Amino acid sequence: MVEGPRVRLRGWQQAAVALGSAVGALVDPRRADLIAALGETTGKPAFEREILLDRPRVISNNVGHAWDLPENTFGAAYAKFMGSRTFSPDDRPPVRFKETEELAYVAMRAHEVHDFWPTLFGLPTNLIGESALKVIEFEQMLLPMCFLSVIGGTARFSDKQRYLFYKHYFPWAVRACMKSTDLMCVYYEKHFHEDLDEVRQRWGVIPAPSIQGSLFS
Repeated sequence: MVEGPRVRLRGWQQAAVALGSAVGALVDPRRADLIAALGETTGKPAFEREILLDRPRVISNNVGHAWDLPENTFGAAYAKFMGSRTFSPDDRPPVRFKETEELAYVAMRAHEVHDFWPTLFGLPTNLIGESALKVIEFEQMLLPMCFLSVIGGTARFSDKQRYLFYKHYFPWAVRACMKSTDLMCVYYEKHFHEDLDEVRQRWGVIPAPSIQGSLFS
């Protein structure tokens, strides 16, 4: 069961929440609650049947074993990504604006698998990396919030960052998404023990370009 109270919205209310969240997310892209609300009220990603039946949750109790896996595995790479940035799988805000339990779970799953993607694509967790990730998310899920996040993120770039993004990361993100499988339908937890390069190859994942760190400033 998805935790947290849910709010049933009529059509105009859903539009109002989406609009308000979009404006707020553009003003402050760090507001995870606004970004989550925008995703809930504008998108309905498709999931494979097995995930809907099992309803796995990406929370510490379920994915903690990833920290004990061999270094070459997908699970260990995910654990390293989370640990190096002091992120927690339990930090995601609860779903509030889905009418049914199934839709609430779909929205929650979309939030929770977010941290698997920069691990798979090898993206940095800076403004450029987050903006590139949003390009992939938009092409994968067609969520307006992702497109708005790209606009909001690139508007804050320096001239050097903007050049770097459109020269290297934007074309890479478009190409990477066209080649990759439907990442919303992957049962990630079942592949933690597998080699990272092998799962990348199986899912058609092209790692992000490696750019000299000084160019990000």
